Amino acid sequence: MLIGAHVSPAGGPANAVARGEERACKSIQIFNQSPRAWRPRIYSDEEVAAFHEAMQGSEVDALLIHAVYLINCASDDKEIRDKSLEALIHALRGGHALGAVGVVLHPGSAKAGEVGPAIERAGNVIQEALKESEASALHLEDTAGAGGTLGRSFEELARLIEACGGGKRIGICLDSCHLHASGYDMRTAESLSDVLDEFDRIVGLDRLRSLHVNDSVNPLGSNRDRHVNLGEGEIGAEGMAAFLSEPRFDGLPVVFEGPGHAGKNVEREDIENALALRERGLQQRRRS
Repeated sequence: MLIGAHVSPAGGPANAVARGEERACKSIQIFNQSPRAWRPRIYSDEEVAAFHEAMQGSEVDALLIHAVYLINCASDDKEIRDKSLEALIHALRGGHALGAVGVVLHPGSAKAGEVGPAIERAGNVIQEALKESEASALHLEDTAGAGGTLGRSFEELARLIEACGGGKRIGICLDSCHLHASGYDMRTAESLSDVLDEFDRIVGLDRLRSLHVNDSVNPLGSNRDRHVNLGEGEIGAEGMAAFLSEPRFDGLPVVFEGPGHAGKNVEREDIENALALRERGLQQRRRS
């Protein structure tokens, strides 16, 4: 399990590697451009070379790129879909250049419209983006279920994969806070195992490529996405320990997104907390 954090790439992506090392990260996640602006950020050949050099000399083993929040591949507004397509293509091309494990994408929102047509619109945009980019994988992230967001259930994720063409480049990023908000109970090792059995039956564990580990301010099934530090929320220390020690997650990048104990960014203390929770979970599994 490659436990890490979302870090800033300010000053170039190589700097994100250094920030990951400062935090004892085995994986890092970055935005490839400002998360709230459409303006693309295209890496120069020098930046790409510097990033690969930094990775080769570091303890960081994996990179995830998180696509910008503005993207809504399911929008019924063609202008938004066109902008989303362009932004997603840039993210995938950036992922390919930097050798990312994948680009994490919020699939989109139907808003007040019907879910079925929204899934088809999202699938069409994503298929086009995959066609226009290189080999980078795309990880569709499950959602908390508010505001018509797509991917609130394993059934919707399976429908999205099919709508996107079902190719091998398409994977899933599961977020613990989003799962909890959508009603999937993972507060014990046993209940987490049941959730993963259901995921395997509906989507397939071969599609699981990355994870976000975040505790939840809000209760089970709230459909509200609000993160809190690991072990301090409604999932709790036992649930976070179970998540961080789950054997079926071995080898995957597992990114804590924050807020972090400092209140702004994830720091080394937060990664140490995650590692301690993992060890607690491993010890509980050995005893059971």
